[in-house]
Amino acid sequence: MTSTQSSIVNAPLDEVFAWHTRPGAITRLTPPWLPVTVAAEAASLRDGRAVLGLPGGLHWDAQHDPRAYDPPRRFADDLASMPLRAGLTWRHVHEFCPVPEGSTQVTDTIITNVPAALLRPVLAYRHRQLSDDLAAHEWARRMGQRPLTIAVTGSSGLVGAALAAFLTSGGHRVIRLVRREPRGPNEREWHPDDPAADLLRGADAVVHLAGAPIGGRFTAEHKRQIRGSRVGPTAKLAQRAATTADGPAVMVAASAIGYYGARRGDEILTETSTRGDGFLADVTTDWESACDPARDAGIRVISIRTGIVQSPRGGTLRLLRPVFTAGLGGRLGSGEQWVSWIGIDDLVGIYHRAIFDPVLTGPVNGTAPNPVRNTDYTQVLARVLRRPALLPVPGAAAGLLLGGEGARELAQASQRVKPSRLISAGYHFRHPGLEQALRHLLGRTCNPSEFETDGV
Repeated sequence: MTSTQSSIVNAPLDEVFAWHTRPGAITRLTPPWLPVTVAAEAASLRDGRAVLGLPGGLHWDAQHDPRAYDPPRRFADDLASMPLRAGLTWRHVHEFCPVPEGSTQVTDTIITNVPAALLRPVLAYRHRQLSDDLAAHEWARRMGQRPLTIAVTGSSGLVGAALAAFLTSGGHRVIRLVRREPRGPNEREWHPDDPAADLLRGADAVVHLAGAPIGGRFTAEHKRQIRGSRVGPTAKLAQRAATTADGPAVMVAASAIGYYGARRGDEILTETSTRGDGFLADVTTDWESACDPARDAGIRVISIRTGIVQSPRGGTLRLLRPVFTAGLGGRLGSGEQWVSWIGIDDLVGIYHRAIFDPVLTGPVNGTAPNPVRNTDYTQVLARVLRRPALLPVPGAAAGLLLGGEGARELAQASQRVKPSRLISAGYHFRHPGLEQALRHLLGRTCNPSEFETDGV
């Protein structure tokens, strides 16, 4: 059976093809709802081999076919090896054709015995990702930006991995700051308590994402880890940025909407709203202030006050997806609490915008423009998964799991956050609405008119 997806991308042929040749492209195109990870990227689209990790330690090897390689118009890959492949066949042909006004027609053709119904959402996702990523990079080029060298902490985390792949596929060099022995020229060893003098040498920007997970019971030890992994290391990194002569001109640091406190009712919270009360408000206030050494040295500093990140690869959606898929989902407590969410790709886009847009400085709310109440969130997730949401979770259950303080600050928190500075800066949200975002992330939408299936 042959399955084909075709769409028009608003970018020139050479740039569309070049995007596919860069590190990170396959990661950006791999749907997050699939149990697949990129174990190794192909060194060349001509004759390289990519390896995808599967559950149970299995792998899928995709071998590129040199006979089909015709840059910038075509490349192809075949299933080279896969344990227990059981008669599986697979050939994927990628074709690119220039169309008027500098755009490119992108066509994916897959010849396989995999059911077409499983391929439709995968191909639709790939085309949306390609188009949206190229549009974001084109915005930066129109702004006159050149390829940069960007140092990133936390590059193996949920946000860091997606951001690093986005940046490298856009032609930027990412230096991963890691807390182990470096494994290549694009890694540097980072000691959070005592960064090396040359850690940020040659970096145009630094993105600081590292920090211990916040989820869990707020025991004294857990709270110590949350604070200790953020405030001190951020101050040390900011000081290193300030004292590196050929170091970064921009520092983008993670923060959180916990700054506003857990209970703000229906108040619309913007970047100029007052801080709230509680442990997370205290931590985020000190976390943002820890960037002061860089700010005082004239470095443009942006703190991204991140909402609840939506991705089936991590965070709350990873926890809720199997529960709702089993038909066991429902609102938490009254369901009246506000959920200020952000899709993973929009969050990546916000970090990218913060790096390049000189208008952005200081705190920036990293949330979608349309927060929802918990009851609405659960109804939308259930609808996307085609399941009921009839089993409400008592508020007391969160207290049993997280403890009283943890439940108040996390599960029961209510913050109605508006990304005013992004809106004022003209940031284009890929998915401003929750249902649109969840359908994209969970593979529950595609455009049938662009998808053809023919028997072979």
